[in-house]
Formats: sequence, structure tokens, C-alpha cells
Amino acid sequence: MRSLITGASKGIGRAVALRLAVPGAKLALGASTHSDELKEVIREAEAKGAEAIPVIGDLSDPDVPGKIAAECVKAFDGLDAVISNAGISIPSAIGDIKLENWDRVFAVNVRAPMLLAQAVHEPLKAAKGAFVAIASMSGVQPYPGMGPYSSSKAALIMFARQLALEWVADGIRVNTISPGLFRTALTEKVYSDETIKKQREAMVPAGRIGDPAEDLAGVIEFLLTSGSTYMVGQNIVVDGGLIESIQAKIAGRPATKG
Repeated sequence: MRSLITGASKGIGRAVALRLAVPGAKLALGASTHSDELKEVIREAEAKGAEAIPVIGDLSDPDVPGKIAAECVKAFDGLDAVISNAGISIPSAIGDIKLENWDRVFAVNVRAPMLLAQAVHEPLKAAKGAFVAIASMSGVQPYPGMGPYSSSKAALIMFARQLALEWVADGIRVNTISPGLFRTALTEKVYSDETIKKQREAMVPAGRIGDPAEDLAGVIEFLLTSGSTYMVGQNIVVDGGLIESIQAKIAGRPATKG
């Protein structure tokens, strides 16, 4: 399978890249810089028998999504799957956010996936491929103090639903995944605080914080395979039951007796 993964140097992107790194696979691994972290992912992918190339650029630049897509298609003579994973967060209340920060969050989290989708439409159509965008639980539930991020992820989910309906006739499957509480490079500072980590673990019915390699990469892989060909425009929440447990946390609810 020929795949393009943005934000591939760490976290979810890294986990997906290594999950897809099987003998014969071709991976274009996107990152803003050709960092040591990205080089290590490439080395690990190649050790698994995959071909892996870097595609570098800042996705807040509107020229970059098309550029990296073209590099990937040229290198692999086509494309079967796109995982639009790169994203950023600039914490702020809506009332306090600076315009330039709001615009940057939306440029990377919403505009870049849109431009990337435009650039990969024809090769994905030829391959009857799949486009998966990584959203967030924060796009399903508001997250105080993360207004720009939550708003951008909600927009990404709706963008993907719209795209799914437009592209299904071309044989392209478009879906999103909304991770819950996962330990990634973006959240490492939070989970390095053991008190906060334990508090968050207690909130999750599964009793633990998610691991991208163990709990998420396989779900993403499924959306790229023939087993998911009838899934169109879905947002898959992977959160250990957190969202579904909200009612259970309401004080004064009736007791359940066997």
C-alpha cells in the first residue's frame, strides 16, 4: 500500500507509520522539518521492509499540502491512502485568542487537510483509496481553554463528512477518528504530572490513558483496508468509553441494584 502520513515524526503519526510498515509498503512521511525523530521513524520503517521517504514542509503554508502530495505521487507512481494527522494547539479561551493564533490553528488543522484532499483526489480515485483525518474528542465535546483547537477539530469532522459524500461516487472512502485521552508528544507534559495522570485515568472507564501504537494505529489501519469499504463519512471515537460515561458521573443518579 502506498500511503502519505502527515505529522509522522511522533505520536499518532509515528504509530501509524510503523503499523503500516510491512514488506513492500511505500510510506511518505510528512513533517515540518527533517528532524532526528523523523529519521528514526524512517529507519524503523525500513527495518520492517517498507520503503519510506520524507516529505517536508510547514502545513500552515498553503503551498505545502499540494507540494508534499505531488512528491509522494511522483515517488510511488500513485497513492492508495492518506492519513491527515498533523495538527497543532494554541491554548486559549475564545475571548482571549489572538487572530493570528486562531488563523494558524485553522490553517494547519482545517485548511491543510482541505488542500491536501484537493491534491490527492485524482490518485485516490484511480486507486479507489481512502482518506482518514485525525480529529479529536475535543471536536465532539467542547474543551474549556482550548477553544480554537476544539473549534478546528469540529470543523475538520464536518469537512470530512462533506468530503465523504462528494467522493464516495469516485470509490474513495473518507472517515475521521477522534482520539480521547492519549499519551503523545502533544500531551506528554500533562502526563508527566503523576497526579494529573491518575486523575485522568480515573475518568476513563477503561482505566488507563490510551497508547497510540496499541489503541489507535490498528483502528486507523482498518479504515484503509477492504474490511471498511462500506464505511463512509463516519467519525470513530476511540476514548476508552470516556464520552459514553458522562451520564454515569452525574451526582444523585438512581442506584443500580442486581
